[in-house]
Amino acid sequence: MFGTILGDIIGSPFEFDRGDKTKVFKLFTEGCGFTDDTVMTVAVGEALLKAGEDADAGMIKAEVGLKMQEWGRRYPNAGYGERFRDWLYEEEPKPYGSYGNGSAMRVSAAGQLYSSLEQTREVAA
Repeated sequence: MFGTILGDIIGSPFEFDRGDKTKVFKLFTEGCGFTDDTVMTVAVGEALLKAGEDADAGMIKAEVGLKMQEWGRRYPNAGYGERFRDWLYEEEPKPYGSYGNGSAMRVSAAGQLYSSLEQTREVAA
């Protein structure tokens, strides 16, 4: 998770920059800051910890949804897309068909919390 969060902060000034792909740049500059990816990574991590290692898929999904809304409301200006921002405030949130890559960036906690590769893959999915 540290790598995910540091990468998010270091890369934040370049998030929508499609220009130069140089590998030479200062790691932390005035324009750096955490984004929605850090907030949701922490939310997913907390949800997985709360659900516990023996939780079933339904319990994990429910807890992840609750924690994402809780953390997202705490940091409402972290850079969410419009549909996700709306989802954060729904009383009974439902999947809305996102085609984004946020889930892949936010699931790093699963790699730290489970003792087998099989269980890590199941929870990450």
